[in-house]
Amino acid sequence: MVSSTVENYLKAILHLQGEGAGSTTVGEIAKELWVTPGTVTMMMRQLKERRLIAYEPRRGVSLLALGRAEALKVVRRHRLIETFLVEIMQLDWSEVHEEAEILEHVISDRLLDRMDKMLGEPTHDPHGDPIPDRNGVVVENTALSLLEVEAGDYRIVRVSDEDSSLLGWLDDKGLTIGEEFSLCDSDRPAGLLELVRRDGERLPLGLQVAGRVFVEAV
Repeated sequence: MVSSTVENYLKAILHLQGEGAGSTTVGEIAKELWVTPGTVTMMMRQLKERRLIAYEPRRGVSLLALGRAEALKVVRRHRLIETFLVEIMQLDWSEVHEEAEILEHVISDRLLDRMDKMLGEPTHDPHGDPIPDRNGVVVENTALSLLEVEAGDYRIVRVSDEDSSLLGWLDDKGLTIGEEFSLCDSDRPAGLLELVRRDGERLPLGLQVAGRVFVEAV
């Protein structure tokens, strides 16, 4: 049995190390979870003893196979819950992240499977993040942020869900999943990008926001 605290640590490590065989540090984990490095170090020792992570002081932290599997289970629960809250409960996409943070630790596998079937076994959550399947397989994410692409035509496929105020702002501007637009030659030194929507409306976008919006070419 994995506690909610352990689940939070494993999910944080997965997020920080990325989808591949990367690694992270005690300092990064502490910042992610708003705890002290000393607290993280104590937990890393416990997770290492349980063979959930590989950890050597000053050499970084990475998930082992068992730890990755447990982390992906939490991610699956979180993203399915978000999808259920939006599609069935009709909550706004800006409201569901914090609710899912709570519910992901208490929902049963039986109920989760029922929710999955009700939703038609979705592959992505309302923010465009891929939902791991029952076997922990995740659709490869190839989207790039607006900071990483050149001028051209794009479609929004994913948005960071960690800032509810950002999601609310994007919703007000109509910049939601599936929205298509043109990215113009931008004034990056001034900290701005300019988008042109299909109706011709021009929308300036700050670099901080642009870094949280992920797109694919159309």
